[in-house]
Amino acid sequence: MSFNTGATLYDSDASFEESVYDKVSWRLIPFLFLCYVVAYLDRVNVGFAKIQMLNDLKFSETVYGLGAGIFFIGYFLFEVPSNIILHRVGARIWIARIMITWGLISAAMIYVTTPATFYILRFFLGVAEAGFFPGIILYLTYWYPAHRRARMTALFMSAIPVSGVIGGPLSGWIMKALPGVGGLAGWQWMFLIEAIPSIIVGLAVIFYLPDRIRHAKWLTEPEKRVLEAGIERDTIEKTDLPLRQLFTYGKVWLLALIYFCLVMGLYGISFWLPSLIKETGVQDPLRIGLLTVIPYAAAVAGMVLTSRSADRRRERRLHVAIPATIGAIGLVLSALYSHNTLIAMAALTVATAGIITSLPLFWSLPTAFLGGVAAAAGIALINSLGNLAGFVSPYMVGWIKDATQSTNMGMYALAASLLTGAILTMTLSGRLVNR
Repeated sequence: MSFNTGATLYDSDASFEESVYDKVSWRLIPFLFLCYVVAYLDRVNVGFAKIQMLNDLKFSETVYGLGAGIFFIGYFLFEVPSNIILHRVGARIWIARIMITWGLISAAMIYVTTPATFYILRFFLGVAEAGFFPGIILYLTYWYPAHRRARMTALFMSAIPVSGVIGGPLSGWIMKALPGVGGLAGWQWMFLIEAIPSIIVGLAVIFYLPDRIRHAKWLTEPEKRVLEAGIERDTIEKTDLPLRQLFTYGKVWLLALIYFCLVMGLYGISFWLPSLIKETGVQDPLRIGLLTVIPYAAAVAGMVLTSRSADRRRERRLHVAIPATIGAIGLVLSALYSHNTLIAMAALTVATAGIITSLPLFWSLPTAFLGGVAAAAGIALINSLGNLAGFVSPYMVGWIKDATQSTNMGMYALAASLLTGAILTMTLSGRLVNR
């Protein structure tokens, strides 16, 4: 009889814990998702602007690639200090600051007239956005233990493909419908209109987002204790290193290299997908925008299903390596059939789904063993070093296209990078990251 009572109490406690995490997830994840949708849209809408912008301003593919990529130099330089500031002053104020400033700078892209102004504004857009993504990854560690975080991270990062689903048709429609209105080109209207949500949502962050569990007025005291107990148990198993030691910690540098390899593929897709579709023979900006929905929609499904599998099995490495390998295969096939719209679109869908699916699962690797200030600085360091691929990838593909009049060799190089990332992932200790 006592055994049954214990089981009933355990079931009751487990049920209460699940209801608390459901409550937190419904409160936080949709809002964080919205923040990342508008962030990612402002980061990569230059890929759509390229369709008209290069012709209007007489920019070469190399100028475009350098301008698209220089964003990540500013991002790299300010990433670690930004995340440490967030850890100290709180997510609410700092994320709001980030979103409002990048919205204003993104709107200022309408004033681009020369390569120099293009480079300067893209650089400062990177400075403004530095700390947003690693800040949210860090913020999730304040609320969810490791075994719950892969799915939450995937739901948050599904904003990447969803921003493509929303942004593709929106950008295509703006550039087709508004050229000449008010004396602005279609690409100028696109930058202006798509910057407004970042500023509005940034202001909303100040009133909506609690810094920590203790600050959440919508949680009861028993609910707060359940969440804090989960974080406390998770923290016991983590490493909190001094900042100086963190920069010499081999596993952090290995993770940064893996992330660099994956991000090479991500920004190959993000900055070049509209152009790759155009090369298959589709010319209308609206049709290009609508076709970009297909790869990104497939990526949403891939991210959610794969992250659920990873949390259920408590296995991380294969859930990163296999999607990255699938992404590499898709890029190779897209290059081999680059003049066949149907086959190329199928290959680009496979590539996009594989590449984007690998990313949220990657972030379950460092957050499984880093804690405290080491988590704040380590996540930012990995993200900033990895995102240098955001500079290398578009610049490399642009340079290759100018040199060869084709993006095929660029796609092969990105595929090789993804395969390298998959192999390096499998060298990590399963005991360290599979929790």
